[in-house]
Amino acid sequence: MYREFYGMKHQPFSRNVPPEALYESKAMTEALGRLAYVADRQLFAVVTADAGCGKSTLIRKFASSLPKEKYIFLYLSDSKLTPRWFYKGMLDQLGLEARFYRGDAKRQLQKEIEIIRGVHGQRVVCVLDEAHLLEKETIEEFRFLLNYRFDSVSPMALILVGQTELWEDKLRLKRYDAVRQRIDINCVLPHLDRTETERYIKSHLKYAGVGERELFSRRAMDEIFRISSGIPRLVNRICEKALMYGYQQGLRIIDDQDVLYVSDHEMLNGGEQL
Repeated sequence: MYREFYGMKHQPFSRNVPPEALYESKAMTEALGRLAYVADRQLFAVVTADAGCGKSTLIRKFASSLPKEKYIFLYLSDSKLTPRWFYKGMLDQLGLEARFYRGDAKRQLQKEIEIIRGVHGQRVVCVLDEAHLLEKETIEEFRFLLNYRFDSVSPMALILVGQTELWEDKLRLKRYDAVRQRIDINCVLPHLDRTETERYIKSHLKYAGVGERELFSRRAMDEIFRISSGIPRLVNRICEKALMYGYQQGLRIIDDQDVLYVSDHEMLNGGEQL
């Protein structure tokens, strides 16, 4: 409803913004560069961030950047992933029916990856999302998967993506020493600062088609940053609610008091929480 009121062509703060239109902070640019290196060198990487800080955005942008003729991209997201279902999930995406036993499925996967590399000249990149929820057995399985040909060859690029506790509460524990020692690159996505939050909002409004026209005052931007703590997911929610409120009130420019009203009356009531 507010799109027509504000002259927008697209929904600015929705989940389906195309990867090329998503805002890229300095930290995300650096992370994308490092992940490109991981893909090229077939390394083991870990990406962590607080909830809502852009992990999914990073994955989307990273996946879209990989040349399809050079890479095969696999994506798994399952909090109850066991080693057997890990191999099954990867083989399913490669179009193969996994063998029943874990060891057989692992050897089947390694053989298929050799064919992909040797015959087709492609490299496999696997992203495992929500990795902070994985159990000890599954995390330790990565060591056996990557311990290929006596550690002389990496069969694939493996990227674990999860919330901050993946590193702080799991991988830093002594029990995971052998896994942690194999991690080549660790990326952390921080919260946006005040300047980046404003750039984020303006970037999404530009994608929506409003050009350089100001819809949020500077004080509104200050308030959005304060309430969201620079977490992009919360910025999206606040801006979405504020635009709807602005449409209902006939506001051409949304000010800090409007953002405060939305935060107090629409973000915390009715069971919705920041």
